[in-house]
Amino acid sequence: MKLTFTLILALQVSACVWAQQWSEPDKELVEKYEGLKAVFFKRLVNAWEKAKDSIQPALESAPTGGQAKEIFEEIRKCPRVESAIKIISGLASELEPVVNNARMALLGAYGHYLRPYVGEHLDKAITNIKPVLDTVLPQEG
Repeated sequence: MKLTFTLILALQVSACVWAQQWSEPDKELVEKYEGLKAVFFKRLVNAWEKAKDSIQPALESAPTGGQAKEIFEEIRKCPRVESAIKIISGLASELEPVVNNARMALLGAYGHYLRPYVGEHLDKAITNIKPVLDTVLPQEG
């Protein structure tokens, strides 16, 4: 009974928080966020490609590298894995609008409540860390 009451209370609180109308984020803030997100994903893709390119020759020359590649190909062709991939990609496409709405709500809340206080400091931190990231994790190879 106590657990049920706690669960209902938690759901009520979470529903009240998300039912609140959040202010729309500034267009400039959204553009800045989208730009930073694009650069971040470019950095991740570049790092993945570099790691893959450096590891692949070592795996091919290793005695178990061929076996690992065959096992990976078998797993990829397995019907269960294919169906799991389809289910996950379907869920991702279904959840995309929800995630986008939550992201915009959080950006709006940040822009309204936090940006006046921490926006300048966060911008300076991002500007200061960019040269380090360009050295360690460049955008383009």
